[in-house]
Amino acid sequence: MLKKIEPIINQFFPISLKEMNSVALMKRTDTKFVINKSQLILILENIKEDYKVLQINDDRIMSYSSLYFDTHENKFYNDHHNGKNNRTKIRQRKYIESNLCFLEIKQKNGKGETNKTRIQVKDFETDLTTSSKDFISNTINVAYDLSPSLWNGFNRITLVNLKNKERVTIDLNLSYNINDKEKGFENLVIIEVKQERFNRKSEIVKSLKSIRQNPYSISKYCIGMISLYNDLKYNVFKKKLIKINNTIA
Repeated sequence: MLKKIEPIINQFFPISLKEMNSVALMKRTDTKFVINKSQLILILENIKEDYKVLQINDDRIMSYSSLYFDTHENKFYNDHHNGKNNRTKIRQRKYIESNLCFLEIKQKNGKGETNKTRIQVKDFETDLTTSSKDFISNTINVAYDLSPSLWNGFNRITLVNLKNKERVTIDLNLSYNINDKEKGFENLVIIEVKQERFNRKSEIVKSLKSIRQNPYSISKYCIGMISLYNDLKYNVFKKKLIKINNTIA
C-alpha cells in the first residue's frame, strides 16, 4: 500500500518539524473519519495543492509505536465506553524515525476539546519511573496504579494546511498486541482533522464528504482493547466494529 501512496505524497510541498510547531494545536478539536485504504489515493490527489506534508530527513511516511497505560480495572477504557465527557488516555509514544519518545496525556472535556500534555522520556517504560508517575499525578490530579494495557503500531502521514491553522493525521497499517495476542487492520485508514474549532469548509473535509464520508467518532485505543481482551464490556462499540469491518471489507 505504501508504494502506491508514496508517489502522491512526494508531490506535496514539505514542511519541517520545526516549522510545524506553529500549528501544534495542543488544545484543539479532533474530528475523525474512517475510510478504506483504496479511497486514500483519491483523497490525497484532491488536496495535494492545499497542504504541506511533514518531512523528517527523507521520510514522509513515519512509523509510530505506542504503549498505553490503564488501571487494573481499565478505568480509562471504561470511562470512554460509558460515555464520560471528561476522560483521560495515558501512553508513551515513540517516533521511530526521529528516535524520540514521549509520555503523553490526552484529556478530553465536555466541550469536545482535547488537551495534550507531554514530557520526553528516554524510551518505553513498562514500569513507570518515579518522574513519570509524578508527571501523571500532577497533570490529572490523581495517583492511579497504572500498568501497560496495549501496544499499538502504525504508519502516519501528517499534513498541514497552507492557509488555515489545521493539521491532519492519516494513520495506516494499524496493529495491536499484548500478552502474545495480536490484531491488525491492514485496510483501515483513520484520518483525524485537528482544528481550533471544527470547520466543514476544510479542503480535506470537503473531499471526504465528496465520497460520502462523514465524521465518525472512534478510538484507536478502545478498538485495540476490545480486539485483544475477551473480558471487557463493549456493547457500545459493537456498531463501531461493524462499521470498521464493513469499511475494510
